[in-house]
Amino acid sequence: MANSFVQNNGVASDYHEVVIVGVGMTGMCQLHYLKREGVDVLALERNSEVGGTWYNNRYPGCRFDSESFTYAYSFSQEVLEEWDWSERFAAQNETLRYTQFVADKFDLRDNIEFNVSVKSAHFQETENLWKIRLEDGRSIECRYLITSIGALSTPTLPRFDGLDSFKGESFHTFHWPHRGINLEGKRVAVIGSGSTGVQVVSEIADKVGHLTVLQRRPNWCAPLKNGKISPEEMSDIRDRYAEIFETCNSTHGGFLHDADPRGFHTVTREERLALWEKLYDEPGFGIWLSNFKEIFIEEDANAEFSEFIAGKIRQRVDDPAVAELLIPKDHGFGIQRVPLETKYYEIFNRDNVNLVSLLDEPIERITESGIKTETAEYEFDVIVYATGFDAMSGAFDQIDFRGVGGQKLIDKWSDGPMTYMGMFVSGFPNMITLLGPQTGSYSTNFPRAIEAVSSWSTDFVLHMRKNGKIRFDAEAAAEEAWCEESQASINQRLLRNAKSWFHGFNANVKGHDTLKPRPYIYVGGNPKYVRRLTDIKNRDYEGVTIT
Repeated sequence: MANSFVQNNGVASDYHEVVIVGVGMTGMCQLHYLKREGVDVLALERNSEVGGTWYNNRYPGCRFDSESFTYAYSFSQEVLEEWDWSERFAAQNETLRYTQFVADKFDLRDNIEFNVSVKSAHFQETENLWKIRLEDGRSIECRYLITSIGALSTPTLPRFDGLDSFKGESFHTFHWPHRGINLEGKRVAVIGSGSTGVQVVSEIADKVGHLTVLQRRPNWCAPLKNGKISPEEMSDIRDRYAEIFETCNSTHGGFLHDADPRGFHTVTREERLALWEKLYDEPGFGIWLSNFKEIFIEEDANAEFSEFIAGKIRQRVDDPAVAELLIPKDHGFGIQRVPLETKYYEIFNRDNVNLVSLLDEPIERITESGIKTETAEYEFDVIVYATGFDAMSGAFDQIDFRGVGGQKLIDKWSDGPMTYMGMFVSGFPNMITLLGPQTGSYSTNFPRAIEAVSSWSTDFVLHMRKNGKIRFDAEAAAEEAWCEESQASINQRLLRNAKSWFHGFNANVKGHDTLKPRPYIYVGGNPKYVRRLTDIKNRDYEGVTIT
């Protein structure tokens, strides 16, 4: 599989035509596509197993928010026939088993080196190669470098004083102990109420002695309504896979759910309420994505719908004052990704759960025994930080990428990331960033976008081989134009008003509050994004200089 040669300095180095960094859902798909074409490809994985997100995140309640059978790979009929999903929204351990099943099915482990971390990747201009140095001191060279390092793979802790002084157990949800932890009878604090925080507290509320939820900013949530998939239902799903994937590939977000074709203003309020009641009682993202398009772009429409959801929260939470703390006041429902929950609001009716609003009672410091806010001191046995990630660019910042002239990627992106289609970075030749900033993947049902970009990049590598070319680089003008288009896709939606990692906003990351308003994702929709990629390919890879 590998070729070895001796460099000028006498140090042995492995060479592969393609090296993939990261073997989560995306890296596995890309590895399979290249391997079946006979490409000499090696994948590097810092963990001891495949799975990425689904390997690392072991916190209680971790599971899909998209229907399991729509999240699956569609590239193998054999896998579709052999794998049975047990739940409509699969839990982390089932999804991890699924990734392992796929890796074994296609012998992907033969092309993966586990337990290796990439320290640096420098482009060698004279040879048109990438030299990759590993943390263990070894080096690998490749013609093409493909990154698949995850948008949410670099966890961030809050910038509180005394973070290391706590004498109990504390960890970020990303680092939840794989051995597990006994929370029975413990006083537990969970800081953060995004998607992860919502899942964690919903799962552990009835298992701990006392739970304190320290909410930084409330999020709009909707019921998941998970359920088992019977053998009969799985058989029916299997018969409809072609139809299911066709639907997903045609919708804006890559899900089964599509916008209501009626206009918000063409129906009566009674008809709107009837639709909302119906969607609220159904599982999954329907309440968000099967709604009227106007709720994403019109303030008045969004306000009316947000008040409907606020009413649901008030119905589910016994204490009116607590209910109001759980209702966002700084943004409307659905303008950013909606956490799906299972009896989340009901946990605040429990005697052993209390809510602390950090907007009203900011944390001053972490102490030896717990947390001190401006108005009180709390003692805990365990502190869980559900405080998010240095999204999109954070994983790139952990590796010393250097392009033409030794330019550092971290310097190029110091004012916010710039890419072409989220897949190329001008000045960093022969590198494809499958999960780069401004890709369409992160505003869609992930695997539907994964298969599209992995197929496209495979065709691109084969195009280079077929035509005897050994170097490519994105044009700066194409990169700038794509950044502008990505920003425009956000500006057209109420998402533009949100404080979200979609804009690179993360209060835990120093300097993020001063970044230029560059977009971190493209939200024009998966069908439009895929059409753009197809057009670029049909125009001889327009925007990419190939030499």
